[in-house]
Amino acid sequence: MLRCRPLLGVAEHFFTTAAIELREDQAEWAAVAAFAGVPGDRLRLLTQVHGREIVLAGRDDDRPWLRPAADAVASDDPSVALVVRVADCAPVLIGDRRLKIAAAVHAGWRSTMQRIALVAVESLVREFGSRPDDLVVAIGPSLGVCCGEMGEEVVDAFRASGHAESDLSRWFERAPGRKPHFDLWRANRDQLEAAGVRREDVHIAGLCTKTHPDAFHSYRARGATAGRMAGVIRPA
Repeated sequence: MLRCRPLLGVAEHFFTTAAIELREDQAEWAAVAAFAGVPGDRLRLLTQVHGREIVLAGRDDDRPWLRPAADAVASDDPSVALVVRVADCAPVLIGDRRLKIAAAVHAGWRSTMQRIALVAVESLVREFGSRPDDLVVAIGPSLGVCCGEMGEEVVDAFRASGHAESDLSRWFERAPGRKPHFDLWRANRDQLEAAGVRREDVHIAGLCTKTHPDAFHSYRARGATAGRMAGVIRPA
């Protein structure tokens, strides 16, 4: 398990590694819940769809959790652990040092194109009264720009989604004779900053999953046989 030191002082959290595969193995999920300090039925997993939908898991909501279709979940309930699953996409964990609320975000390139990190911050502000400069963010192991090869159609999709050319020039690294390489970490950091989070409060693991396939699960490295990792955070 990996943790981000600055976020530890705000919310209990961790990122899993290749030590577990996290398919539908109930024993592995029970271990994740135990490590998070909650019963298994208090894990708040999602049906991730590479969109920008944010769902809430509020402390007053006692309805059964049915894995809603979304790519981020936020809560003020310390009895639940918020979970996103990844295998190259970025797990983005957010804690509020003042209000002790949290969010977990699944940010692949498609969700990043749809500004999911910015939308998550806006949701915390709107639903819980967060102030962006009270937020601490950890971006866990995920595909680095070194291995983030994309087709020109991806750049065109970002452009069609309204991203400025100045953003595209920072987020897509170009070199002679090769396709553009997407900097997933920088794109999410820039969007968090655009939402008002301070640069010094965005912490990037800087570990590429494809570069280290023995330590992390990577779809780019192993295809459909790849396991999954989890980013997990519990409101204080």
